[in-house]
Amino acid sequence: MARKQSDYLAALLSDDDAPSPAPAAEPAAERARSTTLLGRESALARVASGEVRQVTQLLLDPARVRPWSGNARSYAHLTEESCRELLDSIIAEGGQKVPAVVRRIEGDAAHDYEVIAGTRRHWAISWLRAHSYPDMQFVAQVAQLDDEAAFRLADIENRARKDVSDLERARNYAEAMKLHYGSHLTRMAERLKVSKGWLSKMLKVAALPDGVIAAFPSPADVQLKPAYALAQALDDKDKAPAIRKEATRLAKDQAARREADRPALPAADVLRTLLAAPDTAREKPVMHSIPNSRTGRPVASLQSHNRQGVTVRLHAGSGANFEETVNAVRVLLAQLEAEGKGLQA
Repeated sequence: MARKQSDYLAALLSDDDAPSPAPAAEPAAERARSTTLLGRESALARVASGEVRQVTQLLLDPARVRPWSGNARSYAHLTEESCRELLDSIIAEGGQKVPAVVRRIEGDAAHDYEVIAGTRRHWAISWLRAHSYPDMQFVAQVAQLDDEAAFRLADIENRARKDVSDLERARNYAEAMKLHYGSHLTRMAERLKVSKGWLSKMLKVAALPDGVIAAFPSPADVQLKPAYALAQALDDKDKAPAIRKEATRLAKDQAARREADRPALPAADVLRTLLAAPDTAREKPVMHSIPNSRTGRPVASLQSHNRQGVTVRLHAGSGANFEETVNAVRVLLAQLEAEGKGLQA
């Protein structure tokens, strides 16, 4: 019998439930048997009345337990690094102390249960068994849950986890709304006890295309508030093509950075660039541009020339110093003069 379970039953059948000791003349064996039987009867009565709820905990081989596909957490993205604190805690405590919640499954020859709540614990025990702790067992309690109840239970646990991203939860909600709530947002919000407005924003973020998500350092960097603004911008049919085009360029840049082992472009910069893409796309063609000889980035460019004057743009991030910037403007004005379009013309 599992230690947790035996401790629970021992407490349930403690002396507090036993009758008064038998008279001294009663044989010790008979007295012990009487005490045990009456104590058990009292304990079972408390369970039957609802005063005590008996919860059975099992020690399982994690290989016989599979993750539930309806959970928002991405099992494939769990790593030793992301679970390091949990791994150290389990080792220090000599095993898993907080049980996971599982349900029994049928028709799967390789598995007997699936994890509803406790995916990280399942991953951690599996990893430890494969890395010098072969006797570690997965502690779980069995629950009878349908898919909708399982989804709500997993969601409650994930809300407190910082390592479950807004995008993971958003996409999990979008799938659950179709599977469990007939695509009725109000019904889902009532069952989850969240506001319709907040849930609507989550579902909006869930619809962000993968091509746009790829522009960010990782899906975990797609947070609700800024991502919602991006999703709204993509609803504009005039802006969406420019945003998608810029996202493709940024995704290639991020891939090149990873390949070269360089830091990723931060999520805040990605978002700012994507939201500015429609305005950039509508800019008039540059007439002349002076690049920085060291970086190749434009220092100054001529945007327009007419009877009212000349518009010159000075570019941030070119790497040019003050003197180089002033010289770039001089070169542009000299080019205009050579074309007969100077300010005196």
